[in-house]
Amino acid sequence: MRKSAFLTTVMLSFAILSVKADEGMWLPFKLKENTINQMKQQGFKLEAEDIYSPDKPSFNDAVVGLGREGRPFSHFCTGGLISNKGLFVTNHHCGYGYIQKHSTLQNDYLTEGFWAYSLQEELVNTGLTASILRKMEDVTTSVLAGINDNLSANQRDSVLRANIEEIEKKAVAGNHYWAKVSPFYNGSEYYLSVYEIFNDVRLVGAPPSAIGKFGGDTDNWVWPRHTGDFALFRIYASPDNKPAAYSPENKPYVPDRFFEINGKGVSENDFTFVMGYPGTTQQYLPSAAITFQKDIENPIRIKLREMRIETMKYFMEHDRAVRIQYSSKVAGLANAWKKWIGEIQGLNRFDVVEKKKELEAQFVQFAITNPEYKNILNEYEDIYAQLSKISPYREYYNEGAYQIELIRFVHALRELAKIDPNDINREEYKQVVRNFYKDYYLPIDKTLFSKLLAQFENHVPDEYQPDYYKKLNKQFKGDLNKLGTWLFENSLYADTSRLIKLIDEFNIKGQKIVKNDPAYLLYEGLQNIYENILTPQFRVLESRIPPLNRKYLEGLRQMQVNKSFYPDANSTFRVAFGQVRGYSPADAVEYNWHTTLCGIMEKDNPNIYDYDVPKKLKELYQSKDFGNYTDGDGNVAVCFAATNHTTGGNSGSPILDAEGRLVGINFDRAWDGVMSDLYYNPKICRNIGLDIRYIMFIMDKFAGAKNLMEELTITH
Repeated sequence: MRKSAFLTTVMLSFAILSVKADEGMWLPFKLKENTINQMKQQGFKLEAEDIYSPDKPSFNDAVVGLGREGRPFSHFCTGGLISNKGLFVTNHHCGYGYIQKHSTLQNDYLTEGFWAYSLQEELVNTGLTASILRKMEDVTTSVLAGINDNLSANQRDSVLRANIEEIEKKAVAGNHYWAKVSPFYNGSEYYLSVYEIFNDVRLVGAPPSAIGKFGGDTDNWVWPRHTGDFALFRIYASPDNKPAAYSPENKPYVPDRFFEINGKGVSENDFTFVMGYPGTTQQYLPSAAITFQKDIENPIRIKLREMRIETMKYFMEHDRAVRIQYSSKVAGLANAWKKWIGEIQGLNRFDVVEKKKELEAQFVQFAITNPEYKNILNEYEDIYAQLSKISPYREYYNEGAYQIELIRFVHALRELAKIDPNDINREEYKQVVRNFYKDYYLPIDKTLFSKLLAQFENHVPDEYQPDYYKKLNKQFKGDLNKLGTWLFENSLYADTSRLIKLIDEFNIKGQKIVKNDPAYLLYEGLQNIYENILTPQFRVLESRIPPLNRKYLEGLRQMQVNKSFYPDANSTFRVAFGQVRGYSPADAVEYNWHTTLCGIMEKDNPNIYDYDVPKKLKELYQSKDFGNYTDGDGNVAVCFAATNHTTGGNSGSPILDAEGRLVGINFDRAWDGVMSDLYYNPKICRNIGLDIRYIMFIMDKFAGAKNLMEELTITH
């Protein structure tokens, strides 16, 4: 009787927990196995080989992963190629930092926008890389060769590293490609990705922030949305069309494939799919881990980031130059800050911890006849109970004391205290100083110094506070404002001219000055505690988690044999699919599936920076000069919501119709379902896309960029 009840419960769980049609971030080279049939059932009209093929041009050749020099595989955004001259479209917020770096008071591209009306006007972006996936394959057997249960964790890692290094080396032998082996299913499987990586990427066009960032932080993560969140870049290559460092001799890249554009856009219930590089999801965490993130870590992060955002915004509102300096910083801070708030609300609203515990109760029963999984959940509980005790201290370091910009600056120049004065590269160090001060406003940092250290002092026990800080605090009788004033006045790191002079004349005496600088001594004290006391405690506990995660997911896959498990996102190439659809966020509330230019005009408020609609856009609206970019009701479509499963890194991902034509670019998720990184609910989780018609409307009618419009291939 008990066995029958257990089987009934498990079978019921299969029905409830099986992956919904719109859930999942699927691997392109495995689409043939079962995903392609699900896509076709929803309306997809092509074949798996059209999406991905290592042997012929396919859509993967038209998708760009954006990375940074030195970290090209950590794709922070995605883009889609839209011409045979290397032109690609991504999000305005993906290019925001680069637009900001090019901006000055004289050429304020953040406020005014930027458009290159010829190739010669396009702007170089140092450090930006563009990756194109050429091949992906399963290398699990080769990676796990020599792995057995008798190996210690360190021995296992050593064998894995050696195997992976050999596979990656072999994959790029005799060619100019880059290779990366990544773990999937918590390290149970390993897949190789081979990329062609370009590092001459130039800014081509960006609307003013009043369009590209319309609604600002208020509208971020929110639906309905009216943001024209796009920017245009171009890949350049050597004369033989291969990746090359920047050179005036480089030519626009000729891609193997680029996306045609569906000039009619999308309609409600249309099939769509998204291709790109989603960053991180954690769909298979136990309840203890969810509780830890929701109740311990995130609330502290939210509080400290809110403090920083409010302080920066106060100064930005009173000084246009400071607004340019700090716009990108605030945008980065606010994005995660607001996401964490929504994530907590979603996890609570849908009672995710209890749902996880229901699954775990089934797992306990499953483990009775599969004893190798017996103690997993108890061990999770023990680890997270211990982490919960010391995690707050780490957060008050990482999101508190370490976020004082002067301390971060000292960290960037920390080698000055150790390097042989005869070996110093003076120009390199001076460039670090110039880069820092270009976007630094001392009054903001000085204000945050006292605020963040007050939080640090109040929440971090005495034994985790550096002696130098306690000494200064005592000296100034707990007055952090006075302490901060003294430190900023006496530290050479807060004085550009002194610091540059010291680097120019760097010698043993200069090194002694560095070692005795108050900002350096504070940094060194913080580092000693963090690296020698806090970090070892964390490493001991956290080292126990990966093997548990691997074993737990292995057990879940055996227990739920009827469930299609997709691997968590890890910045590798994925495909998600769904339908254009609105949703109901609450009782008696219904959200439409799309927004229009009319909604932008309704939000117009010249007194609020984020809602001050540009004069020319108003004129276009009033004259109804919409060109061929209208929806069925004669208005310009702006954004649309769909059920594609996306996350960070999917920003800028091309959204394609059933025939593989570009209908928009992904840029956000709806607030009500932002917990989708941890728990996906198809009724409420929505990705938000920017309609391709609005992109073309801005390019054509607003910017007059006829040169760029001529590059596009538009079908109707």
